[in-house]
Amino acid sequence: MSKSTAQVPPLMERLDVAMAEPSARPWLTRWSVVALIVLGTAGLFALPLAFGRAPGVSDYFPWFVANFHRFLVVHVDYSFVVFFLTIFAIVAHISAYRLSNGQPRFLVLEYIAFRATVVAIAGMFIPVFLMPEGEPIMSNYVPVLTSPLFYLSLVVLAGAMALMAILVLSCLFNRPQRDLDTHSFGIDMVSLAGIAASLIYLLAFAYFLYAWALLDPQLVEGQPISHQFNEELFWAGGHVLQFLNVTLLVGAWYAVASAVLGRAPFNPMTAVASIVIVTVSAYITPIFFTVYEVFSASWLLAFTNMQYVFAPVGLIVALPLIKAVLGASDKPWKNPGYVALILSPVVFGIGGVMGLFVDGQDTRTPAHYHGMIAGVTLAFMALFYTVILPLLKRPITWPRLSLTSVWLFGVGQALASSGLFIAGGHGAARKVAGAEQGLTAFTAKLGMGLNGGAGLLAIIGGALFVWVCASALIGKKSDA
Repeated sequence: MSKSTAQVPPLMERLDVAMAEPSARPWLTRWSVVALIVLGTAGLFALPLAFGRAPGVSDYFPWFVANFHRFLVVHVDYSFVVFFLTIFAIVAHISAYRLSNGQPRFLVLEYIAFRATVVAIAGMFIPVFLMPEGEPIMSNYVPVLTSPLFYLSLVVLAGAMALMAILVLSCLFNRPQRDLDTHSFGIDMVSLAGIAASLIYLLAFAYFLYAWALLDPQLVEGQPISHQFNEELFWAGGHVLQFLNVTLLVGAWYAVASAVLGRAPFNPMTAVASIVIVTVSAYITPIFFTVYEVFSASWLLAFTNMQYVFAPVGLIVALPLIKAVLGASDKPWKNPGYVALILSPVVFGIGGVMGLFVDGQDTRTPAHYHGMIAGVTLAFMALFYTVILPLLKRPITWPRLSLTSVWLFGVGQALASSGLFIAGGHGAARKVAGAEQGLTAFTAKLGMGLNGGAGLLAIIGGALFVWVCASALIGKKSDA
């Protein structure tokens, strides 16, 4: 570690000062509660998915198989779209207070965004049971129920996150004079991730609006909502949202490592370079709209190929991260954040390697993205344990369960992804349950059995995480 790196003040100390404003912690608490509710709901809907896919078990749960796709829509959207966006809102909230010296001037944006998010989350859930209208369409990135309420809820959610992005960027142009004079506040890794994620999100939001404007005439003409309609609607924006997720991942890795080790884990410029590369790469994609015909095969492939940016970006941060964590003189194996710092890049990397073998037709594809999503989720779990709860002055009341949650979720997801990969290599079809999976080979059955069993471990780990965090938020506030 360089001398300049060692002189950087502790990140948590700087974030804690930013959260001293009376309105800062209550809003952070609200966003945290919503994130936990969303993740808990996603985990709940993972149970029927696991039972519906497990060979032999699915025969005893015909209702799960019959409603498999409806449950899958909720599980994917809540765990992959909504939960990640609530983490973005949390990072945006912290960034706004950091950048404005604890005095963001447009808090009305957050006020509206939070309430809109709650309404949107409820609106996405209602069509599943209370108003069982619309058919599930398993489009990439954002599967949907063809219900007007479901689409409206997505629009409200997207608008709410746009307001949070605008809040962050507005703080760049309203920096208080004392900040400029004393340099008491600056742009740390969390606020840098918040700025970059805000820029990336607004680009994705623009893509969603543009795609809707191009596709809207189809609805006016009375054509039924098709799989192709949703693929085209979410393709560009959905791909760009993955750049946002990677940006948040890098910021989370650095913040958690700083909190666990009590110092900068590696040269900060490594993480800065990673975030800059991701942001610039995202803003290269508008070129595709001029080079290719929109929605053409070449246009779709151009966005798909941008995924190869994530490998080098992940490696340039993951390698020094693992070196710093494993090379620490004091290895706090009882700290869930420390364990997550090891499991997160490993599980993320396993998912990335699996992506080299996907063809889009079998369960090797969900094996790939389950691994990568789990790696990101592990980082966000660690962010709660080591950054968010300490900022809220909420000590963990169940330390052993917090550690168990990370191990169960990380190992469970790695094994579950491996099971999907093995089954897919022997012909198991994706996005189906029961007999439709075509599990004729013994190895395919073995893979799906491993997926079901290990998936149950991951679900338990996720449930423990929600329980530990909820208990901390409800428990007695620390004076430290």
